[in-house]
Amino acid sequence: MQKIKKNTVVADVSITDISTEGKGVGRHEGMVVFAEGAVPGDIVDVHITKAKQSFAEGFLRRIKVASQHRVVPVCEHFATCGGCKWQNLDYRQQLHFKQKHVHDALSRLGKVDVSGWEAIVANEDPYFYRNKLEYSFSAKRWLTPQEMENGPVAERGLGYHIRGAFDKVLDIRNCYLQPEPSNSIRNTVKEYALRNGLSFFDIRNHSGFLRTLLIRNTLAGELMVLLAVYEWKEKELFALLDHLLAVFPQITSLQYAHNPKANDTLADLEIITYAGRDHIVEEMEGLRFKISARSFFQTNSAQALNLYRLTRDLAGLTGKETVYDLYTGTGTIANFVAAKAEKVIGIEYVEDAIMDAKENSASNGILNTSFFAGDMKDVLNDEFISRHGPPDVVITDPPRAGMHEEVVKTILRIGPPRVVYVSCNPGTQARDLALMSDRYSVERVRPVDMFPQTTHVETVALLKLR
Repeated sequence: MQKIKKNTVVADVSITDISTEGKGVGRHEGMVVFAEGAVPGDIVDVHITKAKQSFAEGFLRRIKVASQHRVVPVCEHFATCGGCKWQNLDYRQQLHFKQKHVHDALSRLGKVDVSGWEAIVANEDPYFYRNKLEYSFSAKRWLTPQEMENGPVAERGLGYHIRGAFDKVLDIRNCYLQPEPSNSIRNTVKEYALRNGLSFFDIRNHSGFLRTLLIRNTLAGELMVLLAVYEWKEKELFALLDHLLAVFPQITSLQYAHNPKANDTLADLEIITYAGRDHIVEEMEGLRFKISARSFFQTNSAQALNLYRLTRDLAGLTGKETVYDLYTGTGTIANFVAAKAEKVIGIEYVEDAIMDAKENSASNGILNTSFFAGDMKDVLNDEFISRHGPPDVVITDPPRAGMHEEVVKTILRIGPPRVVYVSCNPGTQARDLALMSDRYSVERVRPVDMFPQTTHVETVALLKLR
């Protein structure tokens, strides 16, 4: 096997697979080649940017034969933005490879018997599925090669940070992730700011007025808009907010924040309601969930409902069970399954999320839930289990890193008859399932596509005590 050299072009690479990062995968003289921009079925020339002993990476230089699964991306910002890496791949093939990635992770890494495998749950609409987007203002936006060739252009922009360039923002004209009036709101803010000479944030020099824009929506059409500013200019800010209200009277919650910090996070800022409510409300099966500016909520509401229904179905509840909901977040799953259980105990690290979980239970008249804040490995101990009773069902929805090893050991020790494991990372889920394999068998596995046009996939697995 001859090593490929950096900064060379490898010709006629046949792309047969796609990586979990969204790169096409092929081989050249026995060496694996990862090609940014290529899709399975392509035959391409690849410009090599990284060469190792056993593999090489690069970008698509030329398509010799286009795959039958290749499609024309709908977004003008595709490839530059970096957010929707699979827009050039037919959605049916996206689903195929997401399912394959989960299957490979669980069977190869976790040595899981996947005979209980079920087809991936597709998103009804592969576009306009997000309920939350955050945009950044930039005094010196990212310029495309074409813009630089065409001469002087406006440098202020409002959009997304370029991957790998913290100080560069791509100006977005039309995004296909969130339904209208999201694009109209963003463009109206930008046009007003440019027309009135409002300054945009300069991340390197820490100067400028407008900093970030947050837009949230619900299935019922409620809207939240939050504008954060770096320099405090009350007159200019309030004039812009008044303009937004005049153009978009349907805004449910209009808020602002003064953010003079080094980072964009809202967690420690005072958020002021300028008009309307301080929250919006999402409704699922008659349950109403309050969403504030800082609340965590699944960013795909319609598919989240399918995810929660699947989780509840796999839990096999009869109304007599004690359920532990680990990594409960704002208690969405806990409250969703409460009507089918005797009691539900939710545990979450973030105290603000636990406050939201309790409020969501109270506002929906749910009386059989209890929520506790703290580090999972410390809270879920023998004293806690003795006080609340051993679980009949454990539902766990950990972050991408998966469950802490001590949490896995605790579950194995107490041995609940059923465990429903919701995961956003097939690799760490496979690792955890392997750790539990001595006591648990994996009965059912079903991926759920929460984020079309991206490589991300959720997976729900049912484990039963042997």
